Amino acid sequence: MKEFLGQLADGTLKKEIPLDFQPLINTLIRQKALRKLPSGYRLNTKYKIGTIDIAQSGTGFLKVFGDKNGKDLLIESANLSGANRGDTVLAKRVFTKAKTRAKAKVILVLQRENNFSVVYTKIQQNRIVGINLSTTLVLNITASQKSLKQLPLGTVLKIDNETNNIVEVLGVMDDPKVDEKISLALYDKVEIFSSESEAEAKAQGDWVDKSLYEDRVDFTSLPFCTIDPIDAKDFDDAIYFDKNNYILYVAIADVSEYVYEMGHIDKEARQRGFSIYFPHKSIPMLPRSLSENICSLKPNVDRLAFVFKITLDKKSLKPIKEELLNGIINSKKRYNYDQIDIFLKNNLDNTDKTDKEILKFLLPLFEVTKKLREIRLKNGFEFRSTEIRMKLDKNQNLISTRVESETPSHGLIEDCMLLANKAASKRIKKGIFRTHDDPSYDKLQDLLDNLSLIGIEVDFVADAPKMIRNIQTKADTLDIREEVDKLIIRSQKKAKYESSNKGHFGLGFDSYTHFTSPIRRYSDLILHRLLKADKKGDKKRFNFLLENIDKICEDISSLERESDKVAWDYMDRKYARWAASHVGDDFEAIVTAVQKSTIAKLDDEIKGARLFLLDDNLELFERVLVKIVEADIPTSRIYAKVLKRDV
Repeated sequence: MKEFLGQLADGTLKKEIPLDFQPLINTLIRQKALRKLPSGYRLNTKYKIGTIDIAQSGTGFLKVFGDKNGKDLLIESANLSGANRGDTVLAKRVFTKAKTRAKAKVILVLQRENNFSVVYTKIQQNRIVGINLSTTLVLNITASQKSLKQLPLGTVLKIDNETNNIVEVLGVMDDPKVDEKISLALYDKVEIFSSESEAEAKAQGDWVDKSLYEDRVDFTSLPFCTIDPIDAKDFDDAIYFDKNNYILYVAIADVSEYVYEMGHIDKEARQRGFSIYFPHKSIPMLPRSLSENICSLKPNVDRLAFVFKITLDKKSLKPIKEELLNGIINSKKRYNYDQIDIFLKNNLDNTDKTDKEILKFLLPLFEVTKKLREIRLKNGFEFRSTEIRMKLDKNQNLISTRVESETPSHGLIEDCMLLANKAASKRIKKGIFRTHDDPSYDKLQDLLDNLSLIGIEVDFVADAPKMIRNIQTKADTLDIREEVDKLIIRSQKKAKYESSNKGHFGLGFDSYTHFTSPIRRYSDLILHRLLKADKKGDKKRFNFLLENIDKICEDISSLERESDKVAWDYMDRKYARWAASHVGDDFEAIVTAVQKSTIAKLDDEIKGARLFLLDDNLELFERVLVKIVEADIPTSRIYAKVLKRDV
C-alpha cells in the first residue's frame, strides 16, 4: 500500500489502481484530497500522505512519501487525531503567518501500523495510565479509574488503537508466562482457531484410504523418510532417491487437498501467513488436526503428497526431467538431524532393518547433494550462521541456551528442497516467486566502510558476487567469517514474494519459488493450487487464483517479517527476565554494532542476548567483559557497562 500511496503525489492512472485500493481512492475523493485527471488522480498539494513518528513529548512528525527534500512535517499532539507511531496517514498542511517549522494535522488514518497496542498499568500523577511497551509513550485508557484500580499494578492489557478500549487482559508483568501473550498481541497474532476452522479441519478425518484415490500415483512401496528438527511435530517433506537411475523424489504434504480457498481455514491461514515457533511451542498456521495429523507426513501411515520426480544427469547432475505428480506415500521412518549426522559419519552401529534400507539410498544421495552444493556455490553464496536455541523451565524462565549450526544433514535436505523449489518455479510464468534483488551500491559501500574498521580492505567492483567472495576469503583468514557474513546479509535487500520472477541473488538462481512447506507457509499453499490448475490445463481457475496476486504477495511478505519479529520479541523478553536476576554480574560479550548504538551480544554460558552498552569508542567484533547494570522487562532491553576490553 505504501508504494501505491507514494505514487499519488505524482499522479496515477485509473487502470493502474488495484481493485483492493478502489475503496481507499473513493475515501480520498470524498475528503477532497484527490484531484481527478482525465485518466487518473493526483493528490492535492495541500494534502500529504506519509508515516507518523511520535516523540516522548507526544509531538508527531510526518515523513511524507515521495518527498525528495526529506523534511518532516510537525504535527502537534492535539492534531494527531488518534494516530500512533508507524501509522500511514492523510494529513493537511497547516499554514501560519509566523515563520515556523512546516506543520500539518492528521485528517485520516489510512493504515494502522498496528491495530492494537500492548500496555502495562502504572500510576502517574495519581492516575492509572497505560505505558506502551513498544514506544514507552503514556496512554490514557478508555476505562474508569475505579475499574482500573481493581487490577494489580503492572497488569498487561491489549488496547484497541481506534478507541483506546481494553480488548483483553493478558496477565501481569511479573509473570514470565505473560511474555508469550505479549509477543503475540504486539503483532496482532492469535493462537486459538475459530470453532468453524476447527470443525472444518476435524471433518477431514484422521487417516487416508488410498483405495479412494485411484487417480493418484501409488508411491507407498518406496522407502521415503522425513528428516526434521528433534522437536518437530509437523512434517512437510519426505525424500527418496533411486540411486540406480539418479531419480530424486521430493514428496510434499498435499495441504491444498484439505484447505479450500475461501473456507474458514483458508481465511485464517491467509491472515496468519506462517507458523510461529517459540522455544517451548509452535503457533501453527493450520489447525493442529491438519498440521500435526492428516496433512503431516507421519511415519508408517498413508498420506496424500504432491511429488516432484526429478531425474538427474549422472555426470553434470543437471535435471533432465522434472515430473510433478499427485501421489500417495507412506514414510517409513521419521528421523531428526542428529540421527542422520551420526549415520553420515559412517557410524551405523545402532541401525535396524528399516534404517539399513533407507541408508542404501540416503548415503549415495548425500554424496550427490555435496556435489550439487559445490555447483550451486559457483553462482550463489554460503553464509555461515548459527541459531540460538533456548531451554525454558516449566514457568517459562530461561535455563540455558545452545548454539545450533548447520550440519551435513541440514545441507542434504536443503539441496533436495532447492531442487524441488527450482523445478516448481519453472512451471509458471506468473504466480508467486521468491525473489531477492541485487544489493544497492550505497549498501555495499557502507559494508566496505564497516569492514575497513576491522582490517578487511576490499576494493569496490561492479561484480557484487565476486566482491562478496573476496570479503569472505579475507574473513576466513581472520577467523571472523560468521560475524562478517552477518554484516554481508545486513547489506543485502530482504528476500520477498512477488508475482513475477526476478531471480534470487543470494542463491544465484535465475528463478526460484517456495514449494516445500505448505503446512507452515501460505505462499507454498497458493503455489500448490496454481500448479494443480496448470497441470489440469484449467486456465480459468489459474487466472482466478491470480486475482489480486500482487496484493497477496505483498501481504505475505509483510506477514513473514511479523512472524519473525514475534519469535525474536519473545526471546528478547526471556533474556531480559534472566538479566534482571543477574544485575551486577559480569559476563563476556562480543560487540556487534557501533554506529547508531553500541550493541553487544552475550557470549558466555548464556548466549545471544542483546546488550545496549553504556560505552562508546568500541571496535566492531571486539570481545569485552561487561557488567549488567539494568534490565527493563517491559521493553525487554538490557543495559551493560564494559569492564574490560580485548578479553
